[in-house]
Amino acid sequence: MARCFALDTIGTMASSDTITEGEILERIIVQSQGKLTPGAARSLLELQFPARETAHIRKLLRRNNAGTISPSERSTLDKYLRIGQLLDLVHARARSALAKRSRTK
Repeated sequence: MARCFALDTIGTMASSDTITEGEILERIIVQSQGKLTPGAARSLLELQFPARETAHIRKLLRRNNAGTISPSERSTLDKYLRIGQLLDLVHARARSALAKRSRTK
């Protein structure tokens, strides 16, 4: 399934008064990356939005692009996009852990 979310915050650190949940999780993932077993990394790569959720996200994106999205829908879309970014980060770290593991064998 193709992902439609991009992570553009890898490597950035916010000051403590503007930190986001994603940045906190990124710090945790980066710190524990070397401890990720191949099995755990593969399991993390299986995490994804169910098809029904993906369809809902795309519907919200179309409404947003058309300028017809309600404030409530925009809030929902923002939440989905943040979780999508977190998934992208988790997947990137899992792939990196698998690649490092295969190079050290």
